[in-house]
Amino acid sequence: MSKQTNHTDEELLQAYLQAGDLTYLGELFQRHSEMLYYVCLRYFKEPERSRDAVMQIFEELIEKVKKQDIQDFPRWLYVVGKNHCLMALRSAKNKMEIVTDSFVEFGVNLHQEENYQDKEEQLSQLERCIEVLIDKQKQSIQLFFIEQKCYKEVSEITGYSLNDVKSYIQNGKRNLKNCMERSGNE
Repeated sequence: MSKQTNHTDEELLQAYLQAGDLTYLGELFQRHSEMLYYVCLRYFKEPERSRDAVMQIFEELIEKVKKQDIQDFPRWLYVVGKNHCLMALRSAKNKMEIVTDSFVEFGVNLHQEENYQDKEEQLSQLERCIEVLIDKQKQSIQLFFIEQKCYKEVSEITGYSLNDVKSYIQNGKRNLKNCMERSGNE
């Protein structure tokens, strides 16, 4: 395979995995770097910090792509970018950003005009809801969302089958959403 090609994402990924030549990974990454930048910008809201994050993510990819079974590179890269940003925000102890950006998928309705105390209360509600999940769901949710493990890693850590892990996460998310909605209506 020649360098600087018109090959598919899958072909470039396979070429990198087989040859270890960063040119292939670089070309693949370049195709999707603009999307990744906008993902980071959505979370950080700062162009410079977002550009830095894109470069950090590329450096992480050199090893990450070797450890995971990637079926859809753009979708996988989107998740990697999102997780990178969320981890950076968490490490900065910026709970307002975490609540606003990462838990929206649980159906928490957070608006810009809400004050910090309301968001803190919603984070506390979410933590209480996580605690009432059955153990298998709680463990899977914590490993997947909080520790940013992939399905395969969650399966290896817990000993649950891959299908069970996916089921526990899906059911756990549904239960969290229901719990948060009940808490919001009380």
